[in-house]
Amino acid sequence: MSAHQLTRRAFCLAALVCALAAPAHVAGQSKVKSDALEGKVRGLIATSGAETVAVAFQDLQTGRELLINPGVSFHAASTMKVPVMLEIYRQAQFGKLSLDERLPVKNEFKSIADGSTFSVSPADDSEKTLYKKIGGTETVRELLRLMITESSNLATDILIERVTPARVMELMRRMGARDMRVLRGVEDGKAFERGLNNTTTARDLLVLMRAIAEERAVSIIASREMARVLLDQKFNEGIPAGLPPLIPVAHKTGSITKIEHDAGIVFLSGRKPYVLVVLVRGIAEEARAHKLIADISRAIYEGVTK
Repeated sequence: MSAHQLTRRAFCLAALVCALAAPAHVAGQSKVKSDALEGKVRGLIATSGAETVAVAFQDLQTGRELLINPGVSFHAASTMKVPVMLEIYRQAQFGKLSLDERLPVKNEFKSIADGSTFSVSPADDSEKTLYKKIGGTETVRELLRLMITESSNLATDILIERVTPARVMELMRRMGARDMRVLRGVEDGKAFERGLNNTTTARDLLVLMRAIAEERAVSIIASREMARVLLDQKFNEGIPAGLPPLIPVAHKTGSITKIEHDAGIVFLSGRKPYVLVVLVRGIAEEARAHKLIADISRAIYEGVTK
């Protein structure tokens, strides 16, 4: 790890501690909405050319929130890896698996469409090193790190096979994420053709990220560990790009054709964090979609701090 990375990580962890220790918001400020902020965000969306954009924002310090299309369903892309992570920590909490348990590294999985086998393509995966370990084993902890920080599709399919989509869905419903669907792993082509896809809403991702931020996800210790993993996210073109340098963001992105998402917890010194989810559908150019998410992130940050 470079000196810059160590400095950034130290800054992030210090801000995380300060944010979690900040006093509760003043009574009466909950659910405060800013027409000016909403107007600014809606203006960014209107000029973006996107087919559909959903925004879910909540400031845990003041209770202020902004919801735009919060219940609209989107292909989840890699944001579905957050509920998989939550279920891993839940099973670890109850002794059903260990984070140090070693799982076989393989690239052969069963389609939920018809039980036939499929493999994950290294060419379409953002993380390549795990493929060199096929035939060997890797710990759940490392597979989880690769799934979240590098968005490894291979690690995801190995892990979701271990914890099962049914258990992930059961946990989501208990946590209040009522519309999110986690049916399968990544690159199950036959399932995709039949419309058997993982889906989410901005509201449901807000529910999950808020639970982590408030240390209610599985346990206090598990919530803090998950936040630290999310802080190490390598893809930072969305929410972090709209913020001043070195502001810690624990987040997970998702990207497929004409889909760009980012869901994160933004830690500001001396106060509780805020949670922001932006889901974008219908922009073909990744750079334009990233810019829209970053612009919305900047608008939210300015609304919170000014």
